[in-house]
Amino acid sequence: MTGETTVRTAVRIHGRSTQRKALRALLDALPHHGGHLVVAGEPGLGRTTLLRWAARSFRAGPVLHLGPGPGGGARVTVERLLDTLRAASAAAPVLVCADDAHLWDAPVRTALDRAVRRLSTADRVGLLLSVASDRAVAPEFARLPVVHLDPLAPAGAAALLDDATDGVAAPAVREQLLAEAEGNPALLVALVRRLSPAELRGHRPLPRPLADAAALAEVAGGAPSGPSAHARDLLLTVAAAGRAEDGTDVDAGLVHDALRHLRPEPGLGPRAGSGLGPCAGSGLGPCAGSGLGPCAEPGPGPWAGSGLGPCAEPGPGPRAEPGAGPRAEPVPEHLVLAGDRLRFRSPLVRRTVHATAAPERRRAVHRALAGVLETGGHRLTGLLHRSWSLGGPEPAPASADRLAAVADRLAAVAADAAVPASHRLRATAYARSAELTADGARRAERYTAAAEQALLAGRPDRARPLLAAARDSAAPAAVRGRAEWVRGVTELRDGPVGDAHQSLLLAASLLAAAAPADAAAAALAAADAAWAAGDLPACLATLAPEPPHRPENPAPGSDGPADARGAAAHPAAVVHDHRVGMRALLEGRLDRAGAPLGQVVERGRSEDRPQTLLRSAAAALLLGDVDAARSGGARALAAARQLGSDTLVPQALEYLAYAELRAGRHPQARTHAEEGLRTALRTGQRNTAAHHRAVLALAASIEEEPDVVARHVTAALDTARRHGLAQAATLAQWAAARADLGRGRPYDAADRLGLLVLPGPARGHFAVWRLAVPCFVEAAVLAGRHEDARTVLSDFADWAAFGADPQAAAQLARCHALLAPGEHADALYRRALDRHDEAGGDFERARTALLYGKWLRRRRRPREARGRLGTALAGFERCGAGVWAAQARDELRALGAAPQGTGTGAPARLGLLTPQQLRIVRHVAEGATNREVALALGVSTRTVDYHLRKVFAALGVRSRLELARMVGEAEQAHEVQGARETRRVGSYEKTGAEH
Repeated sequence: MTGETTVRTAVRIHGRSTQRKALRALLDALPHHGGHLVVAGEPGLGRTTLLRWAARSFRAGPVLHLGPGPGGGARVTVERLLDTLRAASAAAPVLVCADDAHLWDAPVRTALDRAVRRLSTADRVGLLLSVASDRAVAPEFARLPVVHLDPLAPAGAAALLDDATDGVAAPAVREQLLAEAEGNPALLVALVRRLSPAELRGHRPLPRPLADAAALAEVAGGAPSGPSAHARDLLLTVAAAGRAEDGTDVDAGLVHDALRHLRPEPGLGPRAGSGLGPCAGSGLGPCAGSGLGPCAEPGPGPWAGSGLGPCAEPGPGPRAEPGAGPRAEPVPEHLVLAGDRLRFRSPLVRRTVHATAAPERRRAVHRALAGVLETGGHRLTGLLHRSWSLGGPEPAPASADRLAAVADRLAAVAADAAVPASHRLRATAYARSAELTADGARRAERYTAAAEQALLAGRPDRARPLLAAARDSAAPAAVRGRAEWVRGVTELRDGPVGDAHQSLLLAASLLAAAAPADAAAAALAAADAAWAAGDLPACLATLAPEPPHRPENPAPGSDGPADARGAAAHPAAVVHDHRVGMRALLEGRLDRAGAPLGQVVERGRSEDRPQTLLRSAAAALLLGDVDAARSGGARALAAARQLGSDTLVPQALEYLAYAELRAGRHPQARTHAEEGLRTALRTGQRNTAAHHRAVLALAASIEEEPDVVARHVTAALDTARRHGLAQAATLAQWAAARADLGRGRPYDAADRLGLLVLPGPARGHFAVWRLAVPCFVEAAVLAGRHEDARTVLSDFADWAAFGADPQAAAQLARCHALLAPGEHADALYRRALDRHDEAGGDFERARTALLYGKWLRRRRRPREARGRLGTALAGFERCGAGVWAAQARDELRALGAAPQGTGTGAPARLGLLTPQQLRIVRHVAEGATNREVALALGVSTRTVDYHLRKVFAALGVRSRLELARMVGEAEQAHEVQGARETRRVGSYEKTGAEH
């Protein structure tokens, strides 16, 4: 240990707002009735801290701290415990805190359980327990409500680190601390304590490993151990196998065979076949009691030779005869066997078991795993375990040569696209290869490759420390350029985009001589960063004409840091055309932008690389080709999923969501954005998540969900302000303003939108503010700000003429109608509706029909107004725009008409449902199961069940078939109503009649 850093003791609680809300609800209810709650989490996640916070926060009565007494097994009776609790709560409510209740002896737990069962809510006793989740929950506590503690999110962990160190940690050190702690607050603090001030500030190298055995054991409460040597070997083998696995669980068959290699017995060799078959047929199956099943066929059980045989409790299948082999043992309490997969209940305990094992035993386990994997043809994982088994008393030269040979083989196999492996596994292999590499330049190259694969795997938290390790090594310009490229892309998705811009510019400079195609792609990514920041001068400067491109053999990496290494060459033509077209568009030379961007779109039609397809979708959006954007985005999504590139999935969903928004299909945009948000958060892409939140806010702004709009706007702006995301901020502010406009608050909407669209330093993103102009014009006219509205129409007319927005021509005519005198407005509204018919999109057409209907009503043309308002209402209901549908109903009521949605027909009855219920109903009507609906909408099956029960009750239906029939009737009624209104309006136009 080298610890000299003093960590601040008064550190506030970070990232536990949900859990504290649940605890606060228990505390607030205690003056009226009792309650119970269990706080569960792995060691180090803050169970004790939360209990102490609850005890300090409780002011309504006394706080009792309950423990088992000395030795954990003091005698206690139910009656004594009940008398104590009731006496304490006689005068005032009482909070009882019991920390680490999982460590109590069974009699004490049983007494507490019985006492809790006999307490009534009138006793005003609140019981707050904490238990560790690194083992099975004791049956005495299983029935109590549980609040789970998960690892801290990256933002919470970073805030805790800054709080604990006063922000003095060097950036590279900070990244490595956060990566090693894996969101465990106690481990993060322990790692900080381990470092000296010089190490914390980056003046001295960090100790290796950073999270050593002592630090892990300190947080885990000691080194976990099984009841026997066999169980300890099982724990260590599962922990060792997990180092190379993609998930938290490992193949039980692999563990079984490795244990046989580790503890061979006469006459018992590895399983026949590959050694990595499923548990079925090998004897590993579910078993009541312990979870380790007996053999499925007669003969030695799967754990023969490992000491872990069939369960001692009754279960299906044949049982081992007495004396036939080692004594059967249950699975250690720290493990879970689910089907043919084994996993630790706690990732921290898994790391602790591996780190605290004797070095020679640990190497022996890795050798056993390597042997089984290599026999089964699993080259990369076998080689990884072989590398971890190296060490021992070999002569230094021989050891160095052997390490170098393994490092080279690891790097070669990791780079081989023909070897089936996930990005996460390749990242682990490259990182291990770098650790074993003595040459500084090659080590930096391998660390960079590891960071690239970690980024593709959706782990920017892992990519950052790998890049820091690459920076520590001397390397040529091309390798340093590659590292800066990966760093820039990482920051572009999850960091300040200004920093990303500078890193990508540096990458382009470093790569220019050795890899000009890579340099051009890095420069285009730098332009993406400037675009996200809303920095038009920087974007134009970055897109300046590039030097003549010469053919080359590019460095492995295909489409750059967003595609797998070792793939095909750069699509240099796509990068060049996108760059030329994007610059022409930003310079206003619209005639010169169409051809190169069109080439990018066309090339995407025959591509299968996700990054190239994403470029194609982006170019299509710039050109306003919404169908091509949707096609490119969908193909990019499929390609990213097929390659297992988790980091590109939210990017593809972002383009799909934008395309649907531009087409006016808000429900579809919301579906894509909901999935994109979940994926972006899971893969650590906060910037991408902010864009998805902005889309969700825009989609919700047309529905009767102001709280949803506010939530997404707040979250999007929080990230946008910290990371400089001008595009996401503009979209989010537009969503808030549109929600105001829909709810009849034009003054608020005009104030918000004026900042975005009127000339001045606060104007919104250079490529986005024009999209908000139609909303501003409408709000400004209603607020009496006609001159402000006219100010922005000239720019918007140029935008509409370019054709990048399919709705812009109709919106421009609508804006002119709002500002025109009465004798011209009628024709302009009709022209706007004609343009809507060409462009499609229910929502924008319904908005124009609503404004036209309002205008007609105020000019005493009620029959025409009723037709337009009825059409608007039908359009709003069709696309789920509840808040705008309410405006149409109010206008119809003002005409003395019975609005659609207030009768008893199918459309009216469906109008009683919430937007979420309507989405569920439409999926069910198409034949989707509850599970399929849940997957499509990104909610739980239980949520779908709940909403369907409410729907059935509200609509008076008793079956899914009846519900589907009602939806069909409603759609048919909408079509009939639309045709009727079209004929009626046509008649008015021919006769010119006014009533």
